Amino acid sequence: MKKTLNLLFASVMAMGISLSAHAEGYIILASTTSTENSGLFDSILPKFKSASGIDVRVVAVGTGRADVMYNDFVLIGPANDPANVRNAGTAAEAFAAIANARAPFTSRGNDSGTNRAELRLWENAGVEPDGDWYRELGSGMGPTLNTAAAMEAYVMSDRATWVAFGNRQNLTLLFEGDDVLFNQYGSLLLSEQKHPHLKHDLARQWHNWLISKAGQQAIADFKVNGQQLFFPNAK
Repeated sequence: MKKTLNLLFASVMAMGISLSAHAEGYIILASTTSTENSGLFDSILPKFKSASGIDVRVVAVGTGRADVMYNDFVLIGPANDPANVRNAGTAAEAFAAIANARAPFTSRGNDSGTNRAELRLWENAGVEPDGDWYRELGSGMGPTLNTAAAMEAYVMSDRATWVAFGNRQNLTLLFEGDDVLFNQYGSLLLSEQKHPHLKHDLARQWHNWLISKAGQQAIADFKVNGQQLFFPNAK
Protein backbone atom coordinates (compact mmCIF):
# COMPACT_ATOMS: atom_id res chain seq x y z
CA MET A 1 0.00 0.00 0.00
CA LYS A 2 2.85 2.41 0.81
CA LYS A 3 4.28 2.11 -2.70
CA THR A 4 0.85 2.70 -4.22
CA LEU A 5 0.34 5.87 -2.17
CA ASN A 6 3.78 7.20 -3.05
CA LEU A 7 3.09 6.67 -6.74
CA LEU A 8 -0.31 8.30 -6.37
CA PHE A 9 1.20 11.41 -4.78
CA ALA A 10 3.90 11.65 -7.39
CA SER A 11 1.34 11.24 -10.16
CA VAL A 12 -0.84 13.96 -8.69
CA MET A 13 2.15 16.28 -8.55
CA ALA A 14 3.28 15.56 -12.08
CA MET A 15 0.26 14.67 -14.14
CA GLY A 16 -2.61 16.91 -13.27
CA ILE A 17 -4.33 20.04 -14.42
CA SER A 18 -3.68 23.67 -13.48
CA LEU A 19 -5.85 26.67 -14.19
CA SER A 20 -5.55 30.38 -14.76
CA ALA A 21 -7.87 32.98 -16.27
CA HIS A 22 -6.45 35.74 -18.45
CA ALA A 23 -9.47 37.55 -19.84
CA GLU A 24 -13.16 37.85 -19.24
CA GLY A 25 -15.07 34.86 -20.56
CA TYR A 26 -12.27 32.33 -20.97
CA ILE A 27 -9.64 30.51 -18.96
CA ILE A 28 -6.33 28.88 -19.80
CA LEU A 29 -6.16 25.22 -18.83
CA ALA A 30 -2.65 23.78 -18.49
CA SER A 31 -2.96 20.03 -18.96
CA THR A 32 -0.82 16.97 -19.52
CA THR A 33 -0.25 16.05 -23.16
CA SER A 34 -1.68 12.59 -22.56
CA THR A 35 -4.97 14.01 -21.29
CA GLU A 36 -5.25 16.38 -24.22
CA ASN A 37 -4.29 13.71 -26.78
CA SER A 38 -6.95 11.32 -25.47
CA GLY A 39 -9.76 13.56 -26.72
CA LEU A 40 -11.26 13.97 -23.24
CA PHE A 41 -11.42 17.76 -23.42
CA ASP A 42 -13.15 17.69 -26.80
CA SER A 43 -15.88 15.71 -25.07
CA ILE A 44 -16.28 17.50 -21.73
CA LEU A 45 -15.43 21.16 -22.45
CA PRO A 46 -18.58 21.84 -24.52
CA LYS A 47 -20.63 20.56 -21.58
CA PHE A 48 -18.84 22.94 -19.20
CA LYS A 49 -19.25 25.88 -21.59
CA SER A 50 -22.95 25.09 -21.94
CA ALA A 51 -23.32 25.11 -18.15
CA SER A 52 -21.19 28.19 -17.44
CA GLY A 53 -20.71 30.24 -20.60
CA ILE A 54 -16.94 30.11 -20.02
CA ASP A 55 -14.61 29.12 -22.85
CA VAL A 56 -11.61 26.94 -21.95
CA ARG A 57 -8.39 27.03 -23.97
CA VAL A 58 -6.05 24.10 -23.38
CA VAL A 59 -2.26 24.27 -23.11
CA ALA A 60 -0.65 20.86 -22.74
CA VAL A 61 1.51 21.25 -19.61
CA GLY A 62 0.67 21.26 -15.93
CA THR A 63 0.71 19.96 -12.39
CA GLY A 64 -2.16 19.09 -10.11
CA ARG A 65 -3.25 18.55 -6.51
CA ALA A 66 -6.97 17.76 -6.10
CA ASP A 67 -8.06 14.29 -7.21
CA VAL A 68 -10.32 14.36 -10.27
CA MET A 69 -9.99 11.05 -12.10
CA TYR A 70 -7.67 8.14 -12.69
CA ASN A 71 -6.63 5.58 -15.25
CA ASP A 72 -3.51 3.42 -15.44
CA PHE A 73 -0.28 2.80 -17.25
CA VAL A 74 0.16 -0.21 -19.51
CA LEU A 75 3.16 -1.94 -21.10
CA ILE A 76 3.01 -2.14 -24.87
CA GLY A 77 5.29 -4.17 -27.11
CA PRO A 78 5.64 -6.25 -30.27
CA ALA A 79 3.16 -9.08 -30.63
CA ASN A 80 5.91 -11.71 -30.66
CA ASP A 81 7.01 -10.40 -27.21
CA PRO A 82 10.72 -11.39 -27.25
CA ALA A 83 11.11 -10.55 -23.53
CA ASN A 84 8.05 -12.62 -22.55
CA VAL A 85 6.50 -9.65 -20.78
CA ARG A 86 2.96 -11.03 -21.04
CA ASN A 87 3.83 -13.80 -18.58
CA ALA A 88 5.27 -11.48 -15.91
CA GLY A 89 3.54 -11.55 -12.55
CA THR A 90 4.33 -7.95 -11.59
CA ALA A 91 5.39 -4.73 -13.27
CA ALA A 92 8.84 -5.14 -11.72
CA GLU A 93 9.18 -8.58 -13.32
CA ALA A 94 8.04 -7.18 -16.67
CA PHE A 95 10.59 -4.37 -16.64
CA ALA A 96 13.36 -6.72 -15.48
CA ALA A 97 12.50 -9.11 -18.32
CA ILE A 98 12.87 -6.33 -20.90
CA ALA A 99 16.25 -5.31 -19.48
CA ASN A 100 17.50 -8.90 -19.26
CA ALA A 101 16.54 -9.51 -22.89
CA ARG A 102 18.02 -6.14 -23.90
CA ALA A 103 14.88 -5.74 -25.96
CA PRO A 104 14.37 -2.31 -27.55
CA PHE A 105 12.48 0.08 -25.27
CA THR A 106 11.40 3.61 -26.17
CA SER A 107 11.17 6.11 -23.32
CA ARG A 108 9.63 9.57 -23.48
CA GLY A 109 12.80 10.85 -21.80
CA ASN A 110 11.24 14.28 -21.29
CA ASP A 111 10.83 14.51 -17.51
CA SER A 112 7.05 14.28 -17.89
CA GLY A 113 4.86 12.59 -15.31
CA THR A 114 4.79 9.43 -17.43
CA ASN A 115 8.57 9.48 -17.80
CA ARG A 116 9.05 9.89 -14.05
CA ALA A 117 6.64 7.03 -13.38
CA GLU A 118 8.55 4.84 -15.84
CA LEU A 119 11.87 5.61 -14.12
CA ARG A 120 10.40 4.69 -10.74
CA LEU A 121 9.31 1.36 -12.19
CA TRP A 122 12.81 0.64 -13.51
CA GLU A 123 14.12 1.43 -10.03
CA ASN A 124 11.55 -0.92 -8.47
CA ALA A 125 12.83 -3.62 -10.82
CA GLY A 126 16.44 -3.01 -9.74
CA VAL A 127 17.39 -1.85 -13.23
CA GLU A 128 19.31 1.23 -14.33
CA PRO A 129 18.24 1.50 -17.96
CA ASP A 130 21.03 2.34 -20.36
CA GLY A 131 22.68 0.94 -23.45
CA ASP A 132 21.67 0.69 -27.09
CA TRP A 133 18.42 -1.09 -26.25
CA TYR A 134 17.05 1.89 -24.24
CA ARG A 135 16.07 4.89 -26.38
CA GLU A 136 15.29 8.20 -24.65
CA LEU A 137 13.39 10.31 -27.16
CA GLY A 138 12.58 13.58 -25.42
CA SER A 139 9.10 13.56 -26.93
CA GLY A 140 5.42 13.22 -26.08
CA MET A 141 3.47 10.01 -25.72
CA GLY A 142 2.15 9.91 -29.28
CA PRO A 143 5.55 10.31 -30.98
CA THR A 144 7.05 7.81 -28.52
CA LEU A 145 4.42 5.24 -29.49
CA ASN A 146 5.07 5.95 -33.17
CA THR A 147 8.78 5.28 -32.66
CA ALA A 148 8.02 2.09 -30.74
CA ALA A 149 5.79 0.93 -33.60
CA ALA A 150 8.53 1.62 -36.16
CA MET A 151 11.19 -0.14 -34.06
CA GLU A 152 8.92 -2.93 -32.74
CA ALA A 153 10.03 -1.80 -29.29
CA TYR A 154 8.48 -1.95 -25.83
CA VAL A 155 7.01 1.22 -24.36
CA MET A 156 5.04 2.28 -21.30
CA SER A 157 1.97 4.37 -22.06
CA ASP A 158 -0.99 5.77 -20.22
CA ARG A 159 -4.00 3.71 -21.24
CA ALA A 160 -5.93 6.66 -22.69
CA THR A 161 -3.24 7.52 -25.23
CA TRP A 162 -2.81 3.87 -26.16
CA VAL A 163 -6.53 3.33 -26.79
CA ALA A 164 -6.71 6.51 -28.89
CA PHE A 165 -3.48 5.68 -30.78
CA GLY A 166 -4.08 4.89 -34.44
CA ASN A 167 -0.66 3.67 -35.67
CA ARG A 168 -0.28 0.43 -33.74
CA GLN A 169 1.23 -1.68 -36.53
CA ASN A 170 2.61 -4.77 -34.73
CA LEU A 171 2.26 -3.37 -31.19
CA THR A 172 -0.10 -4.88 -28.63
CA LEU A 173 -0.90 -4.47 -24.95
CA LEU A 174 1.21 -7.03 -23.06
CA PHE A 175 0.99 -6.16 -19.36
CA GLU A 176 -1.52 -4.34 -17.16
CA GLY A 177 -3.21 -4.44 -13.78
CA ASP A 178 -0.41 -4.06 -11.23
CA ASP A 179 -1.33 -1.55 -8.51
CA VAL A 180 1.90 0.38 -9.11
CA LEU A 181 0.58 1.31 -12.57
CA PHE A 182 -2.23 3.39 -11.05
CA ASN A 183 -2.26 6.88 -12.59
CA GLN A 184 -4.04 9.71 -10.75
CA TYR A 185 -5.02 13.02 -12.35
CA GLY A 186 -5.77 16.17 -10.40
CA SER A 187 -6.79 19.81 -10.62
CA LEU A 188 -4.93 22.78 -9.13
CA LEU A 189 -6.15 26.35 -8.66
CA LEU A 190 -3.29 28.85 -8.70
CA SER A 191 -2.70 30.96 -5.60
CA GLU A 192 -4.64 34.23 -5.55
CA GLN A 193 -1.89 35.77 -3.41
CA LYS A 194 0.92 34.81 -5.78
CA HIS A 195 -1.06 35.53 -8.98
CA PRO A 196 -3.45 38.39 -8.12
CA HIS A 197 -3.74 39.52 -11.77
CA LEU A 198 -5.58 36.35 -12.83
CA LYS A 199 -9.37 36.01 -12.91
CA HIS A 200 -9.68 33.34 -10.27
CA ASP A 201 -13.48 33.40 -10.22
CA LEU A 202 -13.68 31.88 -13.71
CA ALA A 203 -10.98 29.32 -12.99
CA ARG A 204 -12.75 28.35 -9.77
CA GLN A 205 -15.98 27.71 -11.70
CA TRP A 206 -14.15 25.23 -13.95
CA HIS A 207 -12.43 23.56 -11.02
CA ASN A 208 -15.69 23.22 -9.08
CA TRP A 209 -17.55 21.90 -12.13
CA LEU A 210 -14.82 19.35 -12.81
CA ILE A 211 -15.23 17.79 -9.35
CA SER A 212 -19.02 18.22 -9.29
CA LYS A 213 -21.51 15.47 -10.08
CA ALA A 214 -22.01 16.87 -13.60
CA GLY A 215 -18.28 17.10 -14.31
CA GLN A 216 -17.56 13.67 -12.92
CA GLN A 217 -20.36 12.20 -15.04
CA ALA A 218 -18.99 13.93 -18.15
CA ILE A 219 -15.61 12.30 -17.50
CA ALA A 220 -17.22 8.89 -17.00
CA ASP A 221 -19.23 9.27 -20.22
CA PHE A 222 -16.13 9.87 -22.37
CA LYS A 223 -15.23 6.76 -24.36
CA VAL A 224 -13.05 5.87 -27.32
CA ASN A 225 -13.94 2.79 -29.35
CA GLY A 226 -16.51 1.98 -26.68
CA GLN A 227 -13.91 1.93 -23.91
CA GLN A 228 -14.02 4.24 -20.88
CA LEU A 229 -10.63 5.93 -20.56
CA PHE A 230 -10.88 7.87 -17.29
CA PHE A 231 -12.62 7.01 -14.03
CA PRO A 232 -13.82 9.91 -11.86
CA ASN A 233 -12.80 9.85 -8.19
CA ALA A 234 -13.21 13.39 -6.84
CA LYS A 235 -13.95 13.49 -3.11
